[in-house]
Amino acid sequence: MRLITALCFFSFFVFSSQNTFAQSNTKQQSTDYSVHTHTFKSAVLNEERTVVVQLPKSYQAEPKKVYPVVYRLDGAGNIPLASAVIERLQNDNRAPEVIIVAIENTNRLRDMYPTVNKEPQGPVGEGGGADKFLAFFEQELIPLVNKNYRTHNYKVISGASAGGVFALYALQAKSELFQAHIAYSPAVWWNYGASVKSTKSFIAKTKELNSYVYINIGEEAGIMRERYDELQQAIQSHKVQGLRFFSDAFDGVSHNLTSVAGAFNAYHNLFLPKQMPISALTDDVASIDAYYQNLSQQWGEQISPPDRAVRSLGYNLTGSKQFTRAIEVFKYNIKNHPKSVDALSALSYGYEIQGDTRQALEKVESALAIADGSYPYVDYLQDTRIRLEAQLNKNL
Repeated sequence: MRLITALCFFSFFVFSSQNTFAQSNTKQQSTDYSVHTHTFKSAVLNEERTVVVQLPKSYQAEPKKVYPVVYRLDGAGNIPLASAVIERLQNDNRAPEVIIVAIENTNRLRDMYPTVNKEPQGPVGEGGGADKFLAFFEQELIPLVNKNYRTHNYKVISGASAGGVFALYALQAKSELFQAHIAYSPAVWWNYGASVKSTKSFIAKTKELNSYVYINIGEEAGIMRERYDELQQAIQSHKVQGLRFFSDAFDGVSHNLTSVAGAFNAYHNLFLPKQMPISALTDDVASIDAYYQNLSQQWGEQISPPDRAVRSLGYNLTGSKQFTRAIEVFKYNIKNHPKSVDALSALSYGYEIQGDTRQALEKVESALAIADGSYPYVDYLQDTRIRLEAQLNKNL
């Protein structure tokens, strides 16, 4: 509870500071991030709209670098939480730096809900403008951000409650506009569960969908929980190819805190880490290429399979006694890093633990042949060669 209170206080403090400059429509330069405010007349919505853009720390120092964009509904007050979570993931090489675009509200219920509510439980007659709001994103906001900032084509739409409903609507109406959809406690009770029905219909008829969806719920009960559970089960049960779906349920967490409770899982599951997890490796080493191609698409930079990361996969396999698979991975790594002493040493280890002493000796000798005086583990390689030679001679 103390942690949540501290986070909320921190978010309020940063948001208050941002609002001070946002209303003057000027640029704020902090010690870490630069933040810009854009206020412009939307032709699609026929009104003035304001968005706040936070740029990554490296933005000025790396003028050729491009970044994915997180579009966060419900205003700049949501920037600090998303920024803090993503930064911690960055520090562990589990997320790229991102541009965050926060959209300030004018008429929230109108913009977020695709249907007009007719259910007495909620405000009757509200909603129905999500189609125009999505057109605003596609025709005006995204082009504005792309024109003014160095972006690449990986976009996340994130929102809570009504904003969560809009994120799910965007998935159905323009599935390729955003590559990831985050919906914290989406208010799917709205208008007799209209968004549940439309999402179920969309999922049922969709065979392939290259997208990511995260939803969660807190302590909500009644028809909110019933309709959310129906939504969650429908998405979970239909195995749409290419769709990465994650969901959370938080006991004792109020509706208004589900974004705080879920932010880590939402982004931790979304972004692929530079260290490929063993769960992503199939029997075909081509899955390593596929993984890093997807990662490069997310991060906005070409990332080839790193020597150390691939070796880690191989060592993981040797630890579980999958020696043949491990050797395949070690061999694959040498194709990408033929001059790597560590890659050759790893393959030598794979052969040795499999019992192929001759091949193990050949690879450690290859490693020693290219190791120079700066290599810190020359003594280990030399000791390994002596041990393998002795073992080989013993077996003769």
